[in-house]
Amino acid sequence: MRDIRLITLDLDGTLLDSDKQLSEENRAALEKASEAGIEIVPATGRFYKGMPEVIRDLPFIRYVIGVNGAEVYDAVLEKIVCASEIPWDEAVSIMEYLDTLPIIYDCYQGGWGWMTKALYDQAEDYAASVHSLRMIRGLRTPVPDLKAYLSEKKAGVQKIQFLFRDMELREKMLKYLPEKFPDFTVTTSVVNNMEINSREATKGNALKKLAKYLGIPMSKTMAFGDDMNDVTMLKAAGIGVAMGNAKEDVKAISDFVTRDCDHSGVAYAITKLLFEGSSKEERRTK
Repeated sequence: MRDIRLITLDLDGTLLDSDKQLSEENRAALEKASEAGIEIVPATGRFYKGMPEVIRDLPFIRYVIGVNGAEVYDAVLEKIVCASEIPWDEAVSIMEYLDTLPIIYDCYQGGWGWMTKALYDQAEDYAASVHSLRMIRGLRTPVPDLKAYLSEKKAGVQKIQFLFRDMELREKMLKYLPEKFPDFTVTTSVVNNMEINSREATKGNALKKLAKYLGIPMSKTMAFGDDMNDVTMLKAAGIGVAMGNAKEDVKAISDFVTRDCDHSGVAYAITKLLFEGSSKEERRTK
């Protein structure tokens, strides 16, 4: 067995299938890894309470990399291990620019989602799927004006997320916004969204901080992902695994490409790489 002591996994499109379900094969593989002494760590763009219960209820989950790396959360002690947030006033400035675009946006603050009510009421027009709409409705609290709310609370923001209907505009913004806001991390996690975090808030940085906190060398970590917000984590880990359904850019920087999320790709890679063993040459094959 390879000497891996921590496995971190993206959720949507990675550990969870297209219906947002955890397969029995994936669950069993994680349980086997946990029994072998490996720390199992979800790494998600969501906050802890926004994760599916099927993940939160796994008995071997203690640490969670949340909000694209804006926080590492200890679910046993119910405390934040480390955090990287956007100052509230800078978040307001970003939102003032977003107000000029034909989009809807929200933010995560204090482990919950907040959204201007007028934008919240347009969610059905922007949600990419029924699941996405359900998440917006269930995990955001509408307020009269989000910028005013943040100005009143004066607390850091974990993430700003926005949704497009105009996909050509989204492509332009993917190139433009990193130049306009160079002090922040701009990424994506679903087909029609963009996300802005603190420059330090990446899954890769959070993985490094958690590994250091637990005394685990980075060479003994393994990461799974499928989208652009997973790239820093896949690069940082000792073994970076891209899903078969991952974007080509994500596959290109990974050590191994596994099966897709609808065919228990996580279980396949854990079994292949950790319990059966694989040569370096094999790791680049599907």
